Order: sequence, then structure tokens, then C-alpha cells
Amino acid sequence: MQASTVSWVFAALVLASLATRLWLATRQMRHVAAHRDRVPEPFAGSVGLDVHRKAADYTLAKGRLGLVGTAVGTAVLLGWTLLGGLDALNAALLDSVRPRLGDMAYQLALLAAFVLIGTLIELPLEWFSVFRLEQRHGFNRTTPALFATDQVKGLVVAAVLGLPLAALVLGLMGSAGAHWWLWAWAAWVGFMLLMMVVFPTVIAPWFNRFEPLADAELAARVRALMTRCGFAARGLYVMDGSRRSAHGNAYFTGLGRAKRVVFFDTLLQRLAPSEVEAVLAHELGHYRLRHVPQRLAMMVGVSGVALATLGWLAQQPAFYLGLGVQPSLAAPNDALALILFMLALPPLAFFATPLGALLSRRHEFQADAYACAQADGAALASALLRLHEDNASTLTPDPLYARFYYSHPPAVERLAALPAPAVAAGTLGCIPDPVAT
Repeated sequence: MQASTVSWVFAALVLASLATRLWLATRQMRHVAAHRDRVPEPFAGSVGLDVHRKAADYTLAKGRLGLVGTAVGTAVLLGWTLLGGLDALNAALLDSVRPRLGDMAYQLALLAAFVLIGTLIELPLEWFSVFRLEQRHGFNRTTPALFATDQVKGLVVAAVLGLPLAALVLGLMGSAGAHWWLWAWAAWVGFMLLMMVVFPTVIAPWFNRFEPLADAELAARVRALMTRCGFAARGLYVMDGSRRSAHGNAYFTGLGRAKRVVFFDTLLQRLAPSEVEAVLAHELGHYRLRHVPQRLAMMVGVSGVALATLGWLAQQPAFYLGLGVQPSLAAPNDALALILFMLALPPLAFFATPLGALLSRRHEFQADAYACAQADGAALASALLRLHEDNASTLTPDPLYARFYYSHPPAVERLAALPAPAVAAGTLGCIPDPVAT
């Protein structure tokens, strides 16, 4: 493998992914703008023109910001690699950290510096998204103080969890021989399973408040649903999502005794009890239809292939040279290999996006059908439409864009796939006002 070949292949992938992103994004924006002033016929009786225009404007604003983010991300990627940014950072830490603290500290410092710099580069766009885009469209409730606190907490969590895992992987790369990636794979799988227990019980409560569901009637209704679905959770919780955003959601999370059902307070404020039950039935459908273990198994398989590939690439000098790094014989290159792999993988993985989106959309259709069997299908339909309205999700996405990116089916397809009784009960007609819970 020649270094020049690696450089050309990488550059071609970066440019191809950039061109595809820009093409799809501009298609989406043109399509949404062209349909901004007319509500799609199936929704003419249930969605007002002002609501439809608001969703279009929100989608267009996100699209424009996405174009900027894509351009910045591509420039940063090329800056780290072919333009020598990572090589310069490595040289600086190699001279300053390694002589005083040793090889492992130097490698961890390189990883930490890379993540920190990347976070700082992304921060302005994230700030603009929250305090300009989301604020302008009525969704933001985050204060500057809370935004700053979240950033600090995120870095602390990344350091507390990421640095020990990185040290373990680097140690295996340096001492476990050619098949180190098998041991690293096992460690990564164990880490993912641990996070399914630790995240809902330790990490999430550090960012949000979780209180037991206080509405006794709704709690009884939800518990009856979970009994019908054979789902045992440790508790029903309401999360203060309104502290940061007006968007609503519900989910279940955790593993074993850490399993719990979580409702955003914004969701409970907007949906009737029957709609909340139907939304939860959809989420439980993912559990009963074994979508969660299927996705976990896929993640495990993909991570194994990725680590095996990294195990081979880490031994190829052309991998470093072709991506703009001059590996030093005086220091381990394991941290460099990890970073370069993280940089090189996204342009390639991007073209697998439609496959993951297709599988996810199939799972959503299946979970919807399950929810209609376990709860009120008409309530599910009205809840889905109300969530589209509340989250300003466009009803007229570009079909190709949706096929490539959408993890959930477009509203027209999703509602059309529901059983006929749900539609006949008024899904696409006038939706009743929600009952606050």
C-alpha cells in the first residue's frame, strides 16, 4: 500500500461525501421551499397553513446551518489530516509531554487534546444553533449558564469515562500482540453494556431532573400497558426536558434492574393520556419486537469489523503518511492510529447511511403496528401528527433526502401505513385539543 494511494483514496471519499451531502441538502431545501405555501392534501383538514409554513421555515433554517456545518467539518477534517494539523499537534506533545510523563501519558494527552480542540471548533455552531436558530423558532429554553454548564459536564463525563477506556485500549494495542483488537473488542462491548446501566442511573440525572410520574391515573394506565406488553421497568419518570427545549419525547432505557420509562414533561403537557399511552406502546414495541438487541448486535458486529481493520491499518506506514502524519520510531503510534481511524472512517461510513436509515424506518413501521394492537390506533395517529406539529417537522421532505437520511418514515407514509380503523377514526381529520396531564 502506497502513501500516495491512501491520500488520493481518502481525498476522493471526502470530496464524494461532501458533494453528496451538498446535493442532498440543496434538494431538500428546494423541495421544502417549493411546497411551503400549500398543506399536503392528506393533512388539509388537520394542519393549518401557518403551522405548515413554520415547519418549512424551521427546516430551511436548519438546512442552511447544516450547509455551514458541512463545510466547516470538511475543512477541519482536511486540516487535521492532509494539511498536517494532527502531525503538528503530535510533534508538540511528543516534545513536551513524553519526556516528562512517559509514553502512555503522551498518548492520552494527544487523544484528550484532539477531542478538546474539536469541541472548541464545534462550539460556535452549536451555540448559534441553540441561541439563534432554536430561539428564533420558539424552541430554545436553555440559558447561557445552563449551556456552559452542560459543556463542562460533558467534558468531565468524557474524561472520566473516556480516558480509562482509552488507556485500556492503548495498553492492549501495545502489549497484546497482533490480535489485540479482539481483546479491545471485548472491552468495548463490556463498556457499552455498562453504559446501559450507568447512563440512566448516574449520568443522565447529572444533567436533568427525573421525578416519579405523579399522575396516578396516567401511571396506572401506563403500568397496565406495560403488563400487557410484558415489560418490567424499575420506575416511571418525568424528565425536565423543558429546561432546555420545547421539543417533546418519550423513551425507555437501561438494562436489567436499571430499565426505566422516561417521559419529557413537554410531552405530557401536550398529549392526552390515550396519546401518551399510544406513544409509549410504540416505544415498547421496539422492546417486544427485539429491535433493541438487533441494533445492539449490529453495533457489536460493526465495531468488531472496525477494530479488526484498525488492527491491520495500524501496522501500515502508508496509513500514517497518506493521512498527513509522520510516525516517529521513538514513540508509539497507537494514539495516532486511533485518531486517524476516527477521522478516516466517517467519509466511508457516510455511504452506508441509507442502509441504517432503511432498517430504522422498517422498525418504526413495525413498532407502530404493535402500538395499534396494544393501544388506541387513532390516538397514536393523532399523537404522531401533533408531535410533527410541535417539533416543526416538515410534512413535505424531498423523497430522496428522506430515503437517504430519515430514521423515521415521513409523516404521510407513516400515517398511511397505520391500520385503516385508525385513519377512519379521525387521524387525518380534526384532532381534538390535548388534555394536560
